[in-house]
Amino acid sequence: MRSRSVGAKVLTATLDTPSPPLRVIADWEREVSTRLALEPGDVEPLSLARSRMRWPDHRRCVQSMADWTRSLGLPAGLLESSEVALMACRGARYHHDGAQYGASAFCNLFVSEAKGLVLHFPGTGQRMPLVRGCAVLFDTAQPHAVVRQDASVFDPSDFAPGSDCTQVFLTWELPIEQPDVARALGIDFDVDAETAARLEEEQVRIDGARETVDPACGRWTASRQSP
Repeated sequence: MRSRSVGAKVLTATLDTPSPPLRVIADWEREVSTRLALEPGDVEPLSLARSRMRWPDHRRCVQSMADWTRSLGLPAGLLESSEVALMACRGARYHHDGAQYGASAFCNLFVSEAKGLVLHFPGTGQRMPLVRGCAVLFDTAQPHAVVRQDASVFDPSDFAPGSDCTQVFLTWELPIEQPDVARALGIDFDVDAETAARLEEEQVRIDGARETVDPACGRWTASRQSP
């Protein structure tokens, strides 16, 4: 296990991307309501293979993201060679993904229209309005949530049944140890090699304690567990 810092930089842009066809949007809505049955705060995968077949302009979205990542100094071909998924969320509680995806950075492209939601990073204070074409690159260990545009806490009642608040996005897992990814996000490696050598699973640690995130507000909450 290799130790590293949490990247403090969250990079974002609004790209010119085409709207998905109505039949694809209808597919997503049907899958969300029947197979996924999303509850407030849920984030679950959709069928990317089916969407690709029915969404010819999907390639334009991928190309826009590839162009943007290259403009950040990331190498050509990195996005195309990274694992990608299509996700849907009905809001998202405050969380970090460092315990499961600590070796990755997330590179997301939102493809839904604006629904009065923001992607909030409490650690940096950034609030990105979720509109079609919103692109973001961030460290998986950086706490984040999807909340209403005027909110700083996750409230399940903001995503009550019947409200139009589902967001769909493409997400790529970029290797955090790729030098240009680490540089873009401000990540340093081997900051606590001694502790990392004793760990058996990925985790975020602050001042010697394993940390979790308060799902309501995004504050770090030390669990005070030993390595």
